[in-house]
Amino acid sequence: MTARTRHFLDLDAIDAAELRVIIDAAAAMKRGESGLNKPLEGKFLAMIFEKQSTRTRVSFEVAMKQLGGEVVVLNSNDLQLGRGESVADTARVLSRYVDCIMMRTYGSERIAEMADYASVPVINGLTDSTHPCQLMADVLAFEEHRGPIKGRTVAWSGDGNNMAASWIHASVKFGFKLKIATPPELSPDPALLTWADKNGGSVELMHDPRAAVAGADCVVTDAWVSMGDNEASRHNMLAPFRVDATLMGAAKENVVFLHCLPAHRGEEVTADVIDGPQSLVWDEAENRLHSQKAILAWCLQ
Repeated sequence: MTARTRHFLDLDAIDAAELRVIIDAAAAMKRGESGLNKPLEGKFLAMIFEKQSTRTRVSFEVAMKQLGGEVVVLNSNDLQLGRGESVADTARVLSRYVDCIMMRTYGSERIAEMADYASVPVINGLTDSTHPCQLMADVLAFEEHRGPIKGRTVAWSGDGNNMAASWIHASVKFGFKLKIATPPELSPDPALLTWADKNGGSVELMHDPRAAVAGADCVVTDAWVSMGDNEASRHNMLAPFRVDATLMGAAKENVVFLHCLPAHRGEEVTADVIDGPQSLVWDEAENRLHSQKAILAWCLQ
């Protein structure tokens, strides 16, 4: 990343102070206090979807248009990527047409290659490894309701997937304690835990969800079977990690619940939790719009 090209690829690659600038800008935009009036007028965003999307698609498109810009939406069938053209060549070409590229894809190596060869900012809309845009919305939702996240405790219960990875990155960058409970077979990449430890993080891996949520200010989970994942056997492994009223009751009295969606009631979370008073899920989903406006402005201004 250079001073001229600001990519938003993963939270671990961006200074904590810059992430705080983005969060604060998102909060101001949501309150209507940003003072910005169509700052991206005349700018174009290309959105590449190799994975299906609801929230990422709609929130980025609305965000760009609210900031005065325009969008070009490209699915796999629309691109020569689906017929063997390289990511590098696609990056070179799109850089001649648009001012920013958002990509939602599979392997993290694809988004890295896009950024390596693009001469415009590239935003990670999701990979199998991480989901940084979602984490910005999550932090914003927590802070709206409970104040600064620094020094707080967040508990993860479920699969050690791409969302868990971005929570690990966020815990270091935003200074909160993270306790992760997963089945041993679905633990996060050990390299992530090593990175967190080396960078002064407080991340604890365990396999007992009740121990994880003890003292937690926030409980988080995600779908058990991710997009493109056909391992139905995960349900048996993950059933003890379901977030229900009993598990929430083992956390702090004013604990809140987050879930990036889509949710499967009765699997990773019960309906009384996700639809109950502790849930911030709908504010969290709305915050994709505001946090992504701030990310776009940060990348392009």
